[in-house]
Amino acid sequence: MKKIAVIGSGYVGLVAGTCLADFGLNVMCVDNNKDKIEGLKKGIIPIYEPGLDDLVKRNMYYKRLDFTTDIKSAVEESEVIFIAVGTPPKDDGSADLQYVLQVAKDIAMYMNGYKVIVDKSTVPIGTGQKVKKVVNDILKEREVDYKFDVVSNPEFLREGSAIYDFTHPDRVVIGSESEKATKIMRDVYRVLYLNETPFVETNIETAEMIKYASNAFLAMKITFINEVANLCEKVGANVQHVAKAMGRDGRISPKFLHAGPGYGGSCFPKDTKALANIAREHGEVISLIETTVKANENQKLKMVEKIKNAMGSLEGKTLGILGITFKPKTDDMREAPSLVILTELAKMGAKMKIFDPEGEKEGKWRLGHIKDSIEFYTDEYEANINADALIIITEWHQFRNMDLDRLKESMKDNYFFDLRNIYERELVEEKGFKYFGVGV
Repeated sequence: MKKIAVIGSGYVGLVAGTCLADFGLNVMCVDNNKDKIEGLKKGIIPIYEPGLDDLVKRNMYYKRLDFTTDIKSAVEESEVIFIAVGTPPKDDGSADLQYVLQVAKDIAMYMNGYKVIVDKSTVPIGTGQKVKKVVNDILKEREVDYKFDVVSNPEFLREGSAIYDFTHPDRVVIGSESEKATKIMRDVYRVLYLNETPFVETNIETAEMIKYASNAFLAMKITFINEVANLCEKVGANVQHVAKAMGRDGRISPKFLHAGPGYGGSCFPKDTKALANIAREHGEVISLIETTVKANENQKLKMVEKIKNAMGSLEGKTLGILGITFKPKTDDMREAPSLVILTELAKMGAKMKIFDPEGEKEGKWRLGHIKDSIEFYTDEYEANINADALIIITEWHQFRNMDLDRLKESMKDNYFFDLRNIYERELVEEKGFKYFGVGV
């Protein structure tokens, strides 16, 4: 097989390109950000993802992985071209396809033979056909008749475990209208095929829908257990026991049944809104998803309400904040619950001392609007010296086994808000804290 080009060296493109290189393929990762590409050539990874830096260096050493800004050469030298650029949400919640369609134009401009064009980005249903039309239009303008196929091959990567997810997927989805293109994609994923990973081969539109439906369902599952947790607090039930019992049911499974401050990140918020928008455009209303979006935003505000109800006025209070990324093992703060929670706490006059193992750099600019109310510290203990309350927002592993005696001794007051339920109430209260979880 000729080289594979992956256009877009953000989270999805960089992980996908690197893992494909590790499968033994020759991969060219393309990006129009010259500084990013120069950094990658030096082994500087622009995102935090455990294990990715070593994987990049290894595959560069064996000359299976390279980085470039030269999209023309990448297209000319490759048979399979992945589109892995961003599809950010517009104001109405729909996905912005300008970057995807621009890449499609660029590919068509430099095509020199048969190509398989693969949509790896999360795109609305119908995007594959739009890409096909864009490419055909450019080829007509060029007065050439190169053959090509468009394939939908959605990603299902979790930040923090993306390499494992790519190399040990639950399934590989290939949406195609061509047996030739499907066979080529099987060859791309030959390592997984030989390992008997399930392959779902379907049409383009179904593959596009699979990604949205999967993420929307998981978001709905998180929101469901959060709403159950809120009710548990009112009736004296324990949501962790409820979730454990529910998860024992093989029809439900225990995954994504962890109560907390709401979901965030680059996928669930964007994809639920986009799916709801797609439905409206086609005269349908997916009321469960519409409600999920609203309930998730409300859950973040409920955490603020929990803190205020327990502590009373927050004016002049100092809060130790542990974790601001949307989940552990990533530096990503897109749509993180902390953005809403900290903003609201700042409005109430609180001062916040923050520690996150990887979130400081992004946190400083995403929380720039409340910079006078926040300060970053180097560890979880320093962030809680003289604090009136400790608030765990992101469940980094190092927060799971803290020295509670040391924390209690250094804090001014004894409020302990565990918004991820990673501590047992009895243990924390034995140390002299006032414990507040979610649904427990």
